[in-house]
Amino acid sequence: MTGGREQLIDLLIHDLSSPLSIVSTSVANLLRKAERYGPLNESQRRILERISRNTRKAQLLLQEMIEVTRSKEGLFQKESFPVDKVVRESILDVLESVSSEEAERLYSIENGEEFRHCLESNGIFVEVTGRWCHTPFCHDRKKVQQILRNLMSNAMKYRRKRVELSISGEGDLLILVKDDGQGIPPEEQEMIFQRFTRLKDKKNVEMPGLGLGLAGVKTLVEAMAGEITFESQEGVGTRFKVRIPPISSSV
Repeated sequence: MTGGREQLIDLLIHDLSSPLSIVSTSVANLLRKAERYGPLNESQRRILERISRNTRKAQLLLQEMIEVTRSKEGLFQKESFPVDKVVRESILDVLESVSSEEAERLYSIENGEEFRHCLESNGIFVEVTGRWCHTPFCHDRKKVQQILRNLMSNAMKYRRKRVELSISGEGDLLILVKDDGQGIPPEEQEMIFQRFTRLKDKKNVEMPGLGLGLAGVKTLVEAMAGEITFESQEGVGTRFKVRIPPISSSV
């Protein structure tokens, strides 16, 4: 049964990559090459931009499936990278799906302090301290970004007003993501890392999503020789803690 699921995933990855790429390129051409394809009115532009955003979401989901599959096979693309840049990219990815206008505004901000203040105005509080504040971290950049993106997306989905992201550590990379949402009921806590698990809000309505994000994060973290834990209290919120050891640059 497991082998059948893995084969299905391989087929999905293979069969979806090409058409999504074609859609993305075609829409980009319509938006950017008016001299070749003709001018767009405002309504047409908004629709194409919406198609572009949702195509990008689908491509990100597909990329996450690829990264999880690669991690299960022990395949890592080792590189040294600045953690603060990956944090920035991950947050912008999340905001793109929440508020594309706000994400577009933040993309144009280069100054770190100004960027941080804008995030705080959106209820996102980020702190990077410790060794990895100034020293590049060595591991698979895409997988670290996927972990951050999914944890932040999950926190944004369940928060009331704020999300806190803290990066620290002198040896291993430590990631803390906290929301001030309704928390996870004790009877549901043991299921949150299972695939297709979707929590419900106070009105017993399932939250949006496929229920794959946290399951994928756990798979990635464990394949990277790290660990993920969480604490949650009903009515207070949830905090996820991830520890990822670096890959030796000499390996």
